[in-house]
Amino acid sequence: MTVPGPLSAWIRGRSPAPPPQLLSRIERVAEGSSRADSPPDALLDAASAAMTQVLRDGCLTRDSALALLAVDAVVTYAFEAAADDPEHLEARTEAALARIADLARPYNV
Repeated sequence: MTVPGPLSAWIRGRSPAPPPQLLSRIERVAEGSSRADSPPDALLDAASAAMTQVLRDGCLTRDSALALLAVDAVVTYAFEAAADDPEHLEARTEAALARIADLARPYNV
């Protein structure tokens, strides 16, 4: 995937565009990664960090709903970006699923 400029510029180029309030939150989530070597991995890193914070906060507020939507969108964008490299898509998907599942580990009852 070729990303012109920062991740936020790439995100703003997606269609359809998310509602402004969600877009703002998505961009804040995407800023959570400093990786430039791999946009899909950068987006997954950012989504993982944001989801960890949502889980720590307890997911009990209305603001949590927007945060969850933003995390979901960033993961979706990560896979949209990853689709440009279909040879590695299956391995990337398996790694992402394992990583997402690990986020729940401290909360298993």
